[in-house]
Amino acid sequence: MSAPTDVAALGRVHLIGIGGAGVSVVARLLAARGVPVQGSDAAEGPALAALRADGIPVWVGHDAGHVVAPDGTPRVDTVVVSTAVRESNPELAAARAAGLQVLHRSQALAVLMEGRRTVAVAGAHGKTTTSAMVATVLAAVGVDASFAIGGTVRRRDGAGERTVPGGHAGTADVLVAEADESDGSFLNYSPTVAVVTNVEADHLDHYGSQEAFEQAFVDFAARITPDGTLVACADDAGSARLAAAHRAAGGRVVTYGTVPESDVRVRGVEVGAGTARATVSGGPLGDAERLLALDVPGAHNVLNATAAVVTAVLLGAGPAAAVAAAGTFVGTGRRFEPRGEAGGVRVFDSYDHHPTEVEALLRAARPVAGTGRVLVLFQPHLYSRTRIFADRFAGALSLADEVVVTGVYRAREDVDPEVTARTITDLAGPTVSGGRVRAVEDRVEAAHAVARLARPGDVVLTVGAGDVTELGPVVLAELAARHGVADPPGPAPDATMG
Repeated sequence: MSAPTDVAALGRVHLIGIGGAGVSVVARLLAARGVPVQGSDAAEGPALAALRADGIPVWVGHDAGHVVAPDGTPRVDTVVVSTAVRESNPELAAARAAGLQVLHRSQALAVLMEGRRTVAVAGAHGKTTTSAMVATVLAAVGVDASFAIGGTVRRRDGAGERTVPGGHAGTADVLVAEADESDGSFLNYSPTVAVVTNVEADHLDHYGSQEAFEQAFVDFAARITPDGTLVACADDAGSARLAAAHRAAGGRVVTYGTVPESDVRVRGVEVGAGTARATVSGGPLGDAERLLALDVPGAHNVLNATAAVVTAVLLGAGPAAAVAAAGTFVGTGRRFEPRGEAGGVRVFDSYDHHPTEVEALLRAARPVAGTGRVLVLFQPHLYSRTRIFADRFAGALSLADEVVVTGVYRAREDVDPEVTARTITDLAGPTVSGGRVRAVEDRVEAAHAVARLARPGDVVLTVGAGDVTELGPVVLAELAARHGVADPPGPAPDATMG
C-alpha cells in the first residue's frame, strides 16, 4: 500500500510506541493538523504525560483492542509504527489482519511535509542539535516553522530560557525535520534543503557495509527538490564526497567548514566553558566576516550552527540576522543537558552513542570542568554497534579522567551474551590522566560507582542513547548523601569491575 499524500486521508490514527522521541513528535504534529490521534507505549514516561496534557489519549501497554473492536470493527484507520516495533506486536498484528493502513513514522511525517518547504537534517552525528538550531534561528528571525525533532529544544526567550517540545506546529510554510538514516527511512523525504552534517559509517547492522551506507546518502541527496540545495560539511570526508557527487550530478550545493575549499568558511574557532565562537563568511552569507557566538560548548557545535545559519539564509533570512540568531540557542534535551549539582559535583546527561560523538562530547566537557576532572558513566547502545566500534569506544573514553562502562542497552536487538561492558573495557588502557576505564554491568550500581569516584569540582557525564538518562538522579542522590565529601579514589566495590 502506497503512503497517502493528504493528511485527511489518514483518518483516525493510532501510533504504536507513541512515547518514543520520533513518534511523539509526529503525534503532536498530526493532532495540530486536526487529525484524531491516539497511541500506546510499553511503559509510562514523561512523553506520555506531556501528550495527555495536550489532550491526546494514550495507553500504557499494547492491546489489539486499541485498534480493532472485539467484533473485528476497526477503531482507527491508520496505524503508525517505528522500526523498533516488531510484527509480533499485538496492535500491529491486529492492524495487519484487519487490513488497516500501516505507515512507518517517516511516511506519516512525509505526509505532513506536503505543501511545505522542508528542511531535512541528516548525518551520523549532530542531527538533533542541528535541527534544533535551524528551528531556533528561524524563530529568532521571525519564521514560526513547524519542526519534528527527537529532543526538546532549549532557547533563550527574552532575559530567560524556555524549553519547547520536539514537535511544534508553526504558522509558516516551513517544516524542519530530523532525518533518521539508521533504517533508511530518510529516503521517504523530498526536502527543499537537505543538511548533511557528516557521513561517517554507522548502523552497519542495517546497511551491511560502509559503501551501502554512503550510497543511502547519495540517494537522499537525489530526492532534494529541483530548486533545492544540499548543505554539506566539508570537514567530514564522507560529506565532502557526497557534496562533490551531488554537484557533479547537477545539484545545488553549499559546503561549510574550516577547510579552505568550503563555500562558507569557518575561521578562528574558540571554545570556552560552555561557549564557542568563530567567524563565518562566504557563499550565501556574503564576503563580510561575521562573529558567530554560541552559548553551547564544543567546536562541533560551531559547525552545526553554521549549517543552521546557512539554511536560514537559503530560506530567506538575512545573513547578519541569522548569525546573531544562533546565539539564542541554549541546547536540546539530552545533549550535554545539566541535571543538577551535589557535593560540588555537576552532573550532565548526553545522548552520544557513537565513538566520534563521545570524543566530541569529552573534548567539549574539558573546558567546562576547568580544574576539575571529567568522569563518565557510559552505556553502550546496541550489541552490533558495541562489537563493531569497541576499540574506538575505548579510545574515545580514554579522553575522560575516570570511566565506568555499564551493560549494553539492547534497544531493537536480541541479547548477545558475548557482548558486554568488558567488550570495551578490555581494550582500554589508562585514561589521559592515568585513571581507569571500569566495567560495571548493573546500571544502578554503575551510577553509584561513578558517584563514589567523584570529588568536588568534578563533572560527571551520563552518556548513551538508552536508559542511562535515568541515572543522573541516582548519581546526585549518592553525592548528596555523602554531603560533598569525596571518598579516596579507588575501585568501586562491585565484583564485575575490571
